[in-house]
Amino acid sequence: MARIVVVGGGYAGFTAARELERRLRRDDVEVVLVDPRPYMTYQPFLPEVVAGSVEARHSAVAHRRHLRRTRLVAGTVTRIVHAERRLTVRPVDGPDLVLTYDTLVLTAGAVTRRVSVPGVAEHAIGMKHVEEAVAIRDRLLTAFDRAATLPRGPERERLLTAVFVGGGFSGVEGFAELLSLAHDLTRRYPEIDPAEVAFHLVELSPRVLPEVTEAQGRWVVRTLTERGAHVHLSTGVVSAVDGVVELSTGERIPTDLLVWTAGNAANPVVATHTDLPVDARGYVVVRPDLRVGTDDEPVADAWAAGDAAAVPDLATPRPGALAVPNAQHAVRQGRRLARNVVAARRGRPTRPYRHGSLGVVATLGLGSGIFEYRRLVVRGRLAWLMHRGYHVLAIPTWERKVRVLAVWLTAAVFGRDVVSLASVAHPRDAFVAAGEPDRLTRAA
Repeated sequence: MARIVVVGGGYAGFTAARELERRLRRDDVEVVLVDPRPYMTYQPFLPEVVAGSVEARHSAVAHRRHLRRTRLVAGTVTRIVHAERRLTVRPVDGPDLVLTYDTLVLTAGAVTRRVSVPGVAEHAIGMKHVEEAVAIRDRLLTAFDRAATLPRGPERERLLTAVFVGGGFSGVEGFAELLSLAHDLTRRYPEIDPAEVAFHLVELSPRVLPEVTEAQGRWVVRTLTERGAHVHLSTGVVSAVDGVVELSTGERIPTDLLVWTAGNAANPVVATHTDLPVDARGYVVVRPDLRVGTDDEPVADAWAAGDAAAVPDLATPRPGALAVPNAQHAVRQGRRLARNVVAARRGRPTRPYRHGSLGVVATLGLGSGIFEYRRLVVRGRLAWLMHRGYHVLAIPTWERKVRVLAVWLTAAVFGRDVVSLASVAHPRDAFVAAGEPDRLTRAA
């Protein structure tokens, strides 16, 4: 039986595996998906997870529930030797294992771009996974609880200060949603003056949201500023040692919450641990039909899509343009890739991936957003409703759509849930503490 191995279970990989299941017979091909996580994260919902508007589990689509004919391998691919049709997997437990295959589908995605800024590795949180979004939310809720018991001073100021680095979609949306949550919290904490809450957004370029026009980017900055945020443009971070963020302007910001969303970088496995052709940035070179290689030098039995691949953008007239690495493209690339794999197996011609943008939409906190498609611009509550409508339709499976809608409807009636579960990171603390009085009694 032929084997197709899908590396990465994100948007492109999950979609490709589902499409392969639908189009291939069970006794014809074995589909194997390798990913260290047992679910696909729907990243556009992470800002709402940060704000408590979407339950964390509802932004994750379980592989085992929805990929019923795919063999799932929980592990991280550490090396791909396509010339020998084999790859090495480091599982969660146990020794490394080697998988052989007939066809490779590389959808490993990208990673958060890290720079060698002192203190960032020790103190920053990313915002690419569900766990990170939950941690950011719990960190803010816990900070409010702690600050409410402290007198005004440096420690209280540090707890009520948040710093986001990166002005792209994930950074701006996460920042705006957390800012919206913080404003709601000040109504529940009479001990805290809203003026004490300080939110800083740091962006190295002179504008935010490069996917929208410059005028709309300025409107977003103006909107955030009017809500009390501090937006630092053309500014970098030079240090974050001991939780004190030092900007290139010389300003120093003590904070208990540093979120790093400063763009994506190539997956290191793809960039340096494969024999597949990669470009100067470390992304896999693919043809318009998503086969790895070029028209002159195609690579047999290898396909790639999503954030790990440099996919030509045929909908853009600019020569050499590449598809933007976002969920909108990744899902559609995964579907086209699977159909092309099936076509190639059956000796039929493949089709190039071509998809024009449906516009860009972003949430800026509860009841606020922006949508732009060519010359059409929508701002405010209507754009926010468009954001929710689009993404509840886009998230895979009806089961997840219904769950998310149920949470939104409940929140519309009762408001956000503001319970922090930060203690789940240390589940044994309460059990251990319960035995301490007995030891004290015996000692007495």
